[in-house]
Amino acid sequence: MKVLVVDDEIDIQPLFRQRFRKEIKTGSIIFEFALSGEEAVQYLLHDGSEVVLILSDVNMPGMSGLDLLSHIRQKHGGTPPFVMMITAYGDEENYRQSMQLGADDFLTKPLDFNLLREKLKNLEEHG
Repeated sequence: MKVLVVDDEIDIQPLFRQRFRKEIKTGSIIFEFALSGEEAVQYLLHDGSEVVLILSDVNMPGMSGLDLLSHIRQKHGGTPPFVMMITAYGDEENYRQSMQLGADDFLTKPLDFNLLREKLKNLEEHG
């Protein structure tokens, strides 16, 4: 399963690689990373056909996660990827907007990697 993680915080990459090292090693999950919404759009245009899940931070400079979500829902042909939005704890407005724009799920920071692992497992099992 290919997962695109979109977050402007550079330290998120080693964190994901550490937390999912077993899955990465076995090849059950492939993580790709984009540091901005614009970078994610470019990735999806050129290499995004196999992306099953997009995990996107809501608050990023330039194109926000909400803008990216809106773009994905409007422009993505074929089977659209599953989109989970990530934001700071207790952010009701971003939650409401994410759901209105078609997010499939919503996670809060700091990320609960055990919960995320369960969600990925369910997504893999149930498509």
